[in-house]
Amino acid sequence: MSSTPFVPAGGGQPVSSPYTAYDDDDPHGQGLVTFAGVMLMIAAVLNTLYGIAAIDKANFFVHDARYVFGDLNTWGWFLLAFGVLQFFAALAIWRGASWGRWLGVACASGNAILQTLWIPAYPILAMTILTLDIIVIYGLLAYGGRRRSAREARAREQAGPAS
Repeated sequence: MSSTPFVPAGGGQPVSSPYTAYDDDDPHGQGLVTFAGVMLMIAAVLNTLYGIAAIDKANFFVHDARYVFGDLNTWGWFLLAFGVLQFFAALAIWRGASWGRWLGVACASGNAILQTLWIPAYPILAMTILTLDIIVIYGLLAYGGRRRSAREARAREQAGPAS
């Protein structure tokens, strides 16, 4: 990949842009950050619903499963708490708060651990949410910090040359 300026196909003057030719679609990785926020919100809704179902001892879960510690009711409360926390993390990520990135990583990491322990009760669901958590962690760690630097670059550009 080259970091040369983009030259239009007609052979005109190079476009004076701070972006290079290879990152014109998503220069700051914000698509993956938004995707991470959406996945966190989906995991939050699923964890909240399944947490309520586990607390209520719905017939949706395997009742004879053995857990590392606790019972179905205990894991239901854990899932409900993480679902609410993930909801607020997704909102903070969408808002662009810098602390939202780290809250999202912490929520997704904690949820990945919970889903690993939740596998005996509902294996397919737990493995699916675990996969989503890994994608969320990657998106936030790889591209979550670029939002701040992009904002700072825009502010410097708008302020003009320093005197």
